[in-house]
Amino acid sequence: MDIKEDDESRVITPTELQLHDSVTARTGTLWTAVAHIITGVIGAGVLSLAWATAELGWIAGPAALIAFAGVTLLSAFLLSDCYRFPDPNNGPLRLNSYSQAVKLYLGKKNEIVCGVVVYISLFGCGIAYTIVIATCSRAIMKSNCYHRNGHNATCSYGDNNNYFMVLFGLTQIFMSQIPNFHNMVWLSLVAAIMSFTYSFIGIGLALGKIIENRKIEGSIRGIPAENRGEKVWIVFQALGNIAFSYPFSIILLEIQVNNFTFMHNDAK
Repeated sequence: MDIKEDDESRVITPTELQLHDSVTARTGTLWTAVAHIITGVIGAGVLSLAWATAELGWIAGPAALIAFAGVTLLSAFLLSDCYRFPDPNNGPLRLNSYSQAVKLYLGKKNEIVCGVVVYISLFGCGIAYTIVIATCSRAIMKSNCYHRNGHNATCSYGDNNNYFMVLFGLTQIFMSQIPNFHNMVWLSLVAAIMSFTYSFIGIGLALGKIIENRKIEGSIRGIPAENRGEKVWIVFQALGNIAFSYPFSIILLEIQVNNFTFMHNDAK
């Protein structure tokens, strides 16, 4: 049977139902779904959460973490219910992407608006990761140089990160040419392990600092700044770092596409 939508959308034919339902084979397992979710939730952004909490203080910092986590959880539940259309449990149409869900539920105009917002977000994340990778690469090379030659050595690798950003970009171009890159199970497992490694590194550094100082530092109002303008800038920067640590919900539909049988009690 046909499923008719409002005037802003089109009629979905049985052929389209079959086509959309078979676009991606649901070959994932419970473990691959968990690996994808962990990879999406725990990213390199967690390394800056300690700094963000210190800047915001012991009240605003944890409150911001809980607030962003709540928004992410709510978004995950909403997107999970949008996976099947028009009924969240029986479908029959399975949606393969965020933009497809927006188009069918909210119409073409909203798809364009949301698509622009999503691509701007992805573009911003790409810039952030490129800058972070370049900065970290230079810091690692400096650290290795100091360990080899002593802390009095001149370990200079330039004042900017352009060289490292170009290398990272070339690596990304090369990696993107690998066929079925998103279907490599070992890659998801390695990424999940790396995500836990990020968290343990942050915990280890924090514990090391506590042991060194023999006390837990920080304040209720956060680290003071020279003036109000600088404090406002630091607060927004801290909130941005916290938001950057929660990029998961936007890719939930893609994860469900490959792991549908295990994320829902449905064997169809």
